Amino acid sequence: MCGIVGYIGNKSAQEVVVGGLRKLEYRGYDSAGVAVLNEQGLEFDKAKGRLAVLEERLAAQPLRGTVGIGHTRWATHGKPSDENSHPHLDEKHAFAVVHNGIIENFLPIKEELLAKGYTFTSETDTEVIAHLLADMYDGDIVSTARKAVKRMRGAYALGIMTEHEPDKLVAVRLASPLVVGIGEGESFIGSDIPAILEHTRDVYILNEGEMAVLTRDGVELMDVESGKKVEREIFHVEWDLVQAEKGGYDSFMLKEIYEQPQAVRDTMGPRIDPDSKRVILPELKMSDAQLASYDRIYIVACGTSMHAGLVGKDVIEKWTRIPVEVAVASEFRYRDPIYSDNTLMIVISQSGETADTLAALREAKKSQVKVLAITNVVGSSVAREADEVLFTWAGPEVAVASTKAYTSQVVTLYLFALYLAQVKGTIASAEIANIVDHLQAIPAQISTLLEQSDSMRTFAESIQDVGSLFFIGRSLDYAVSLEGSLKLKEISYIHSEAYPAGELKHGTLALIEENVPVVALATQPDIFEKMVSNIVEVKARGGRILGFAMEGDTELAKTVDEVVTIPATLPMLTPILSVIPLQMLAYYASVARGLDVDKPRNLAKSVTVE
Repeated sequence: MCGIVGYIGNKSAQEVVVGGLRKLEYRGYDSAGVAVLNEQGLEFDKAKGRLAVLEERLAAQPLRGTVGIGHTRWATHGKPSDENSHPHLDEKHAFAVVHNGIIENFLPIKEELLAKGYTFTSETDTEVIAHLLADMYDGDIVSTARKAVKRMRGAYALGIMTEHEPDKLVAVRLASPLVVGIGEGESFIGSDIPAILEHTRDVYILNEGEMAVLTRDGVELMDVESGKKVEREIFHVEWDLVQAEKGGYDSFMLKEIYEQPQAVRDTMGPRIDPDSKRVILPELKMSDAQLASYDRIYIVACGTSMHAGLVGKDVIEKWTRIPVEVAVASEFRYRDPIYSDNTLMIVISQSGETADTLAALREAKKSQVKVLAITNVVGSSVAREADEVLFTWAGPEVAVASTKAYTSQVVTLYLFALYLAQVKGTIASAEIANIVDHLQAIPAQISTLLEQSDSMRTFAESIQDVGSLFFIGRSLDYAVSLEGSLKLKEISYIHSEAYPAGELKHGTLALIEENVPVVALATQPDIFEKMVSNIVEVKARGGRILGFAMEGDTELAKTVDEVVTIPATLPMLTPILSVIPLQMLAYYASVARGLDVDKPRNLAKSVTVE
């Protein structure tokens, strides 16, 4: 979500901070700001809109100094405006704060401060923090910050500086990610590693309830509650910043769509024994006996990751005969779920910082439930707090709309399901080898689909002005339809809905009229005839149908207006392939409508608040 950058050293803080904020634009934001500390005190500038608006203002009137903090905001409390942008300062401009997250009890604290005579200029919860620091300051910003955060409830990552102690930056983390970079004579704060990677590869990843005190000479970590010093090894970042650049593509999303063959290959390759054609998951610490003991699985996730979980449910149940429930994390966290000693929870999060998914993970751990995480980010909260982790080696995903992370998650779920089937003995070795052979063919088949993108571009351009579009499918095709519909909504702003095709006659057919576009997936042989009947129902009401068929099928073309052919594979593996043209459909529809593909309105890459 929001982005934080902080710097203390000998360079221009404005240049370092703004440069870091540029690397965080992918997170989604509606305003940006910078504060710098110099001999005159705290100076700041902030503006509604893209970072370019702020940069133009700073070019005319730069902020001089070598200590600074900056922020890109995604509105939660208060509309996007200059006043509501971060950093926030107290009324005397002695303290400056940048904040990701939400302070749930900000209203009673604000009322208390108002009663003391403090005045507020914004609608945000964050401004309360700046005034609270000013009110509680005891001559030591570290002890003051510790006392202040103990008054606050919620989720936050904080960057704090004060003119009273110009040679320090303070960072605090609770439930919102924050990293600290270590350089030569300089230190950095970032809400994500790309923000500081240009300057250092050596970082500390703050854990829950920790704070860092940054000076030019180094970084000290401590526990917020006790104040005790924390010792931790430096994490050295191996991946290259170039991976997070567009690489010649028109957008990050298009680049990431085309990176899917490699992302799938990287996720799958090290986990398949080439000789035995069996799945190996050396990163799992649990024994085979423990894994085999699970008789119920929850898959908990949000958005695209939840759609990957729906595919995972079908394959796990089919291959292992273990019942699986897929739950939306934002709902699951408020349920009173039924656990047993043999329940396993699988949480899925691209960023590893999704607030609702993290909350579900933590609630499960309180109930002594084992949690397996599937995530793309090493060092993320989900990765650190889960009992087991399977990383999706998709590489950095910058576009807000997830593509290669989704396909990598699906592949990881396939691998886990196969491994579990091996452990439980529910699939014969020959069948496992056959599935593995087909899985290994998937990257090349994705490349084949990407070469046929022109057909999706044509269809996308034909729907750019429609009011609504519908996706239908059955079984695994329905799970993929949900993801296709979400992608279209996310980046083209075209209203779309996905329905199980068998449910059309229970109300949805009322929405079908002449020339309404319908995307119909029909890749599952066991229910193909049923699906064709549903398509005929739509066609009879005048719908214009784009059908998805498996290579070799000649029947679907007789009942639809246009056909997209998916390379032949096992029916259970079609979701990895059929989603590719749906991603292209959403992409080209967005381009046709002249929209910002990578930064859709109102959305953020990493949702770190409820």
